[in-house]
Amino acid sequence: MDFRIGFGFDLHKLEEKADFSLGGINIPHDKGAIGHSDADVLIHAICDAILGAVNLGDIGMHFPDTSNAYKNIDSKLLLKEVINKLIAKDYKIHNIDSTICLENPKINPFISRMKQSLSECINISVDDISIKATTHEKKGVIGREEAVSAYAVVLVKKI
Repeated sequence: MDFRIGFGFDLHKLEEKADFSLGGINIPHDKGAIGHSDADVLIHAICDAILGAVNLGDIGMHFPDTSNAYKNIDSKLLLKEVINKLIAKDYKIHNIDSTICLENPKINPFISRMKQSLSECINISVDDISIKATTHEKKGVIGREEAVSAYAVVLVKKI
């Protein structure tokens, strides 16, 4: 069986009174991520990991922030398009491992909902999606609650 691995990373600035979309769900918080789309760092990192695994560049290449077509778009729509590109290359996702870096809010209570949202979007089992969380121990832009980031590793296999 032909396996390939991809890695993704994303970071977005946090601002007060902005919506906070993370892992395909809305997280209640006094700050939210800012970006051209809905700024869902977890989905963006997963998209980059998938695209990288099959050598299709990165999310910015396919969905440029200079295009109004993607302004405020739900990142789940971008992820579905990335999955279509993956399938067109005759691959499917085997599993996803990801980490969200965020000082506040604590997201462990939301992880099962994120996994369910991603599972439905990607059409894989929630058991094949790992989402972990960590802080930056009050250091740097993440520790000062100025930003949120996410890392993702995706294993894909030939269909």
